[in-house]
Amino acid sequence: MTLETRHISISIERPVAEVYVYVSDPARLPEWASGLSSGISRVGDRWVADSPMGRVEVEFAPANAFGVADHTVTLPTSEVFSNPLRVIGNDGGSEVVFTLFRMPGVSATDFDRDAGTVEADLAALKRRLER
Repeated sequence: MTLETRHISISIERPVAEVYVYVSDPARLPEWASGLSSGISRVGDRWVADSPMGRVEVEFAPANAFGVADHTVTLPTSEVFSNPLRVIGNDGGSEVVFTLFRMPGVSATDFDRDAGTVEADLAALKRRLER
């Protein structure tokens, strides 16, 4: 069984390497990801954040040359959500692509709301990096 998905992207007028370094740094997430706006901190070898869902753990893919900034978010319930995130070269700039999965039990209205949140977060990322 596969889940319904949406690939949400935004073009950013900054070099791909610069965007990737910024996007893949967990310490920078609160600057553009609204769900972690209250902050994130390193606790031992883990990144933890207070979110609207409670205290969550965030883990990014290891640094790589392919622009893969996938990360997982583990909720207080131990439920783990995969968040595929890519930074792709787009001429002299970058394309940032987030894949949103519609999880079982999520209504169409809530899926649309989640997509809107991702779009707003990517727009915040663009504003921050293009200033």
